[in-house]
Amino acid sequence: MLLTGRDLCNVFLAGVFLLLLSCRVISGVESDINCLRSIKASLEDPMDLLTSSWVFNNETEGFICNFLGVECWHPYESKVLNIKLGDLGLKGQFPRGVVNCTSLTGLDLSSNSLSGTIPDDIDQLSHYLTSLDLSSNSFSGPIPRNISNCTFLNVLKLDNNKFTGQIPAELGQLSRLKTFSVANNQLSGPIPVFNPKVDGADSYANNPGLCGGSLGGCQAAAKNKLSNDLVRVFKSYTIVMLGALGFGIGFVSSFSFFVFR
Repeated sequence: MLLTGRDLCNVFLAGVFLLLLSCRVISGVESDINCLRSIKASLEDPMDLLTSSWVFNNETEGFICNFLGVECWHPYESKVLNIKLGDLGLKGQFPRGVVNCTSLTGLDLSSNSLSGTIPDDIDQLSHYLTSLDLSSNSFSGPIPRNISNCTFLNVLKLDNNKFTGQIPAELGQLSRLKTFSVANNQLSGPIPVFNPKVDGADSYANNPGLCGGSLGGCQAAAKNKLSNDLVRVFKSYTIVMLGALGFGIGFVSSFSFFVFR
């Protein structure tokens, strides 16, 4: 049976489509493999747990799905779904290589010795995250407001670190968020208004500067701070004046003890 010109054209187009689809799959696979290569290279691994497990000399489809802490969308396809590297003694900074895991939905780096800041472009590195757990590390600096662009987040755990500054109000826009914790940091200012409501006061514990919501009104906190600041200023002024009037150090110390204790 002879093929018409139209049939030949359709066969050609179908072949081109399959070729492009094949290239896309290969590119995706290579991207995820490069993602894990980059993460391994960027982190110190004192216990050699990644070193012994993340070995890249295998060309079998889906071989990375057997790596420690790696879960794939399908066991025979090298598309990473979750990376779970909690409590492995890892050191270093936030691994920017996650940008190449283009289908990543979960990242758990908890209970390690990671430090530095969360990248400001976290939303560009892992836009589709539903769970991000960086708890129990030594991350510092501000919490980037661009986390609010990770609109699929259900879980955000930043507790037990060294974060400073305010919690970005934009995080209140994360409408899917169910679990949120920043306890045991050095944060201050009002907590965001979440809808729906997330965890209670325990989520913010041991951040003396936080206020609002279940922690109490920020006006009361501001009033107490102002009162304490005025007492400190008055105390300093009084001590200076007593010294200027010729009272000795012993008298000034005793006066300060009884009046300002």
